[in-house]
Amino acid sequence: MKYEYKIEKEILCPLEYGLDIFGGKWKSRIICVLSSCDVMRYNQIKKELGNITDAVLAAALKELIADNLINRTQYNEIPPKVEYSLTAQGRSVLPILQSICIWSRQQTKEELNRKLPPCKTCQQ
Repeated sequence: MKYEYKIEKEILCPLEYGLDIFGGKWKSRIICVLSSCDVMRYNQIKKELGNITDAVLAAALKELIADNLINRTQYNEIPPKVEYSLTAQGRSVLPILQSICIWSRQQTKEELNRKLPPCKTCQQ
């Protein structure tokens, strides 16, 4: 179930819609992390992202699932096993994120450029 905002978001153009779906600090990073593996478990995603809280990661995953960018597969096992993967729609976002990464690298000042590690998905 998708989170219902108290005040409805006003989206005025397709760009705002796209940025709402896959933009922000965590959603785009989650998509990039998931693109590096076929499937990942929650703790693997959290470890790759580093400093994300459980509440923020859980909320972002729920939104990405609701927007059909990632799949959540739950196995009826003990202990419970849940895996996450990109959907075809989620994979279709990768070229956009890679283009942003490349653009960012080209625009970054030299001293900052040394501080930014290469992106795992686009190697830029």
